[in-house]
Amino acid sequence: MSKRRQGGFTLIELIVVISIIVILVGTLLTRVAGYQEHAEKAAMQQVAGALQDALTMEYGHLMTHGKGALVSELVAENPMNWLSKIPQNYSGEFYAPTPRSVAPGHWVFDLRSRELIYVVNRGEHFTPDRDGNKWVRYHVRLAYERLPGDAKTELTGVLFEPVERYSWFGKE
Repeated sequence: MSKRRQGGFTLIELIVVISIIVILVGTLLTRVAGYQEHAEKAAMQQVAGALQDALTMEYGHLMTHGKGALVSELVAENPMNWLSKIPQNYSGEFYAPTPRSVAPGHWVFDLRSRELIYVVNRGEHFTPDRDGNKWVRYHVRLAYERLPGDAKTELTGVLFEPVERYSWFGKE
């Protein structure tokens, strides 16, 4: 009489399979967090790009309508007002906001400094600003060029740019 082995897993086989699954899930979760942080950075840069485009349109509108003297006022305006649709993660205008007064992952306009601020939500690879805050501050800057053969400078455009360099994943 021969003994037939019954089907099924041994305890050791089951432990090996569970260990492999735990390792794979741990690896996946680590990568998902990194992908979420990359997605947040891309979303922030997309809004900043849309604001630069809207600023360029405002500048062009003023220049084509003979209102070039009003261009300097763009520096003090809230850039969110130039968009046809405000992002859902815009928290509004605050006077001297702190990182704790704004929800992570949201934009806010600082009425004191006239800067638009993005508060980082997932910032494991973000290098904070000089004050240690995990946010990126943007402002409007007028661009001037010196005319050839002349000491005068001429307004050549407007830029929506970070107030100071930041590092997110080792790159700006």
